[in-house]
Amino acid sequence: MQVQSYFSQLDSLEGELATLNLGPTHPATHGIFQNVLKMDGERIVSAEPTIGYIHRAFEKLAEHRPYGQITPITDRLNYCSSPINNMGWHMTVEKLAKIELPKRAEYMRVIIMELARIADHLVCNSVIGVDTGALTGFTYVFQEREKIYEMFEEVCGTRLTTNIGRIGGMERDFSPAFHHKLRTFLKTFPAIFEEFNNLLERNRIFMDRCIGAGPISAERAMAYGFTGPNLRATGVDYDVRVMNPYSSYQDFEFDIPVGSGQGDTYDRFMVRQEEIRQSLRIINQAYNNLPEGPYHADVPDFYLPEKPDVYTKMEALIYHFKIVMGETPVPAGEVYHSVEGGNGELGFYLISDGGRQPYRLHFRRPCFIYYQAYPEMIKGAMLSDAILAMSSMNVIAGELDA
Repeated sequence: MQVQSYFSQLDSLEGELATLNLGPTHPATHGIFQNVLKMDGERIVSAEPTIGYIHRAFEKLAEHRPYGQITPITDRLNYCSSPINNMGWHMTVEKLAKIELPKRAEYMRVIIMELARIADHLVCNSVIGVDTGALTGFTYVFQEREKIYEMFEEVCGTRLTTNIGRIGGMERDFSPAFHHKLRTFLKTFPAIFEEFNNLLERNRIFMDRCIGAGPISAERAMAYGFTGPNLRATGVDYDVRVMNPYSSYQDFEFDIPVGSGQGDTYDRFMVRQEEIRQSLRIINQAYNNLPEGPYHADVPDFYLPEKPDVYTKMEALIYHFKIVMGETPVPAGEVYHSVEGGNGELGFYLISDGGRQPYRLHFRRPCFIYYQAYPEMIKGAMLSDAILAMSSMNVIAGELDA
């Protein structure tokens, strides 16, 4: 009632309200996007978001590239967990071409994707700490994120924008160095993560700042189309890995953490914390039960031949040329495939006319969908709470704008 009374008096304050630009280059936005805030002192009366500052026309670019060359474009969506984007795209093409992967390839994908989810959530939750004034946890867990990037580097040679895997599986098997790094990480990370958790989870200052900041109900979240941790924080247990399993996720036991139902910053923080634990649980199961066999499907039309064969055998050279130049025939058809990205349901809607490139490709970016709710979530809040709410939503500019 007090809030309603406050907003009913705003007409008389119109001449006293101030306009404030939050972004597009403010450090607290953690990306290039803008909110034009109407302020009554430190209280937010209304917000108007502006996006598109780094719009790169990814969907149009994809219509002019062979299927294999679209993978690097997906790196630039949510760059905090690039491998999930890469493999979601590969699965979409495999669904269209009806390619069945061997179990080893699927388990390898799961290990990489869950490592990427951990890296993504570490960034988000440690940044929430920074925005409440606690820098220590941020710098501490970044050492662990570096270890994940080192594992990515062992698999594909790159760290942040990974271009990892191929249509049909993985480009190479896990190396001995990767096995060593992964075993070490699984052994040491849980204790370090709990230290980070103890810095914040029951910290009275952190709790006072986060509880009640940027709330949204389950009904409103679903009306906006929320997915991922931001939806689960409202108490809705929707997870693509469970609802529509892919890459053999049905083989693993894990829980779907949900929030208290308030859907505030603290709920979003706690859900991501528990998801990190569940990702570790999945990785342990996949790694301890890693099947023997090939790490990619037998699809010479999509999978690059071994380099020694390319240098010495005419047939391998021909296939190499055809794949790189996009001469691989792809069936005509229409498919939608989604994966559980770091921020929610990351979907690829692909239409093929049988040509070298997609006829149409649409990326369902979770950031773009849930960012629309931000003005509603911060209306009537203090400016400091709006900063926290934005951090806890984990709005990634690369995924927002595409």
